[in-house]
Amino acid sequence: MSATIIDGKAVAAEIREGLKCEVSSFAETYGRVPGLAVVIVGEDPASRTYVNNKKKGCGPDGFHGG
Repeated sequence: MSATIIDGKAVAAEIREGLKCEVSSFAETYGRVPGLAVVIVGEDPASRTYVNNKKKGCGPDGFHGG
């Protein structure tokens, strides 16, 4: 059995590129851009950091990020 090395950044870039096309197609078809909605319960700083990073990731892919 041999191991396969996966380039995570390259795979992520490929997925994100496909997602941009899907978001664009959705917006063209339905006249609105999909978005991310998040509900945070409590005041856990780690949760806030996680959510803020998700918001930042939405912009380059064409999503509304909260």
